[in-house]
Amino acid sequence: MNSNTRRWLALVVVCFGQLMIMLDSTIVNVALPTIQRDLGFTQANLTWVVNAYLIAFGSFLLVAGRAGDLIGRKKVFLTGVVLFTLASVYAGFSQGATGLVIARFLQGLGGSLAGGVIIALIVTEFTQPAARAQAMSVFTFVIAGGGSIGLLAGGVITQWVNWHWIFFINLPIGIATFLMGAWLIQENKGLGLRHGVDVLGAAIITGALMLGVYTIVTANEFGWASAHTLGIGGVSLAMIAAFLILESRLANPIMPLRILRIRSLTGASAARALLATGMFTNFFMGVLYLQHVRGFSAFETGLAFLPTTIAIGVLSAGLTARLVARFGAVRVLIFGLTTIIAALALLAAADDHATYVPWIFVAYLMLGVGAGTSFMPLLTISMSEVPAPDAGLASGFSNLAMQVSAAIGLAAMGTISAEEARSLVAQGDPIPVALTGGFQLAFVLAALCVSAGLAVVLAVLRPASGGRPDRRVPEHTNRERAYAEPEAA
Repeated sequence: MNSNTRRWLALVVVCFGQLMIMLDSTIVNVALPTIQRDLGFTQANLTWVVNAYLIAFGSFLLVAGRAGDLIGRKKVFLTGVVLFTLASVYAGFSQGATGLVIARFLQGLGGSLAGGVIIALIVTEFTQPAARAQAMSVFTFVIAGGGSIGLLAGGVITQWVNWHWIFFINLPIGIATFLMGAWLIQENKGLGLRHGVDVLGAAIITGALMLGVYTIVTANEFGWASAHTLGIGGVSLAMIAAFLILESRLANPIMPLRILRIRSLTGASAARALLATGMFTNFFMGVLYLQHVRGFSAFETGLAFLPTTIAIGVLSAGLTARLVARFGAVRVLIFGLTTIIAALALLAAADDHATYVPWIFVAYLMLGVGAGTSFMPLLTISMSEVPAPDAGLASGFSNLAMQVSAAIGLAAMGTISAEEARSLVAQGDPIPVALTGGFQLAFVLAALCVSAGLAVVLAVLRPASGGRPDRRVPEHTNRERAYAEPEAA
């Protein structure tokens, strides 16, 4: 097998790993009412089926990414796949609420280990601009399309089989991913542990992130201004400050602070985080709107999101990569974000009598077009200036920014939407009208988040030089500087 064939097959393998993670982020949502009934969850405790996963996943991303840089990304990825798969089987066999919550935490940890190094694996395998753009397009489809595929799969399995199988389906995928990954993925030469491991830094940042994500996911229950939320959130922020001070004084820190000075990484991560907030809000609020206002079943809800998935799939087949090569990553990104803003505005205008065709169908199609032309350019830009030895850390940092922002945004959107609905009911509006009003407000706020992401792109991610690349310096340096802007720019 030649090296080019091997790396494309390796891309398929890591994308299957990412698909498991993305499916699990939404497939459970559709099954929650059935799980609650079968395992005896209270309404308050049911949220921990989702929260346990989010806490573990968000807490270990930075450590996972840096571990890949130090000891090898292949080792970390395969370890994550094994843990995620075993935890999925444990979850599928769970007969009690406690067991399922523990299994979901272990799933989150496994997903964090695998997901924390995937982008780094891709960028180190694909160094040429055209090949990297195509690889990122495929990865983008898995990220953006996996969520809606999970909704459809969750509806089908829960309605026609059994909720246990939403976890068992990870077993064959996990086994295949591990076996093929062990064969096809090339290991990077890690920086090694010879200079010592920043154990204290790893413990502080993991604890800080765990407390931070816990604060976010429980804020709706305790209140955003409660002593619980402010107290634990304050401890988390203090630990992050202590971590940054520690890292600035160590010769071999787990997170070299130089990574934060890379404009393309920090700017693209911020824009990606704001975009993710808007998209996650759409998936969450969209499901509630379709089921509670429009009366869709779980299966029909999954089908409703297919225009988004199909549009992303079509663009990921190479069209976005060609657009980036022709017009540059930033121009394509601006188009994509603008399209998403317009789609969310369209959803914000949908009332309780809005028909699926054409109103919601067009909005979901536009969301797919926007996502398909936004995520790949953002990923390409974010990693364009990262040194190869720090690729794992940068990958973990970018994913962490996206996950934490989405968690904060979704928790806030849920609270604001519910409060708006309660206010409208108190004013005498019928329940469907009040619910719709809450969802509409959430879509408006989601559009504002994506608009803020667009502002970041315009302010921070404009290439420093839009002219013809300087042929006196290596092509890679020019590519990093210009974010794949065309020569005619």
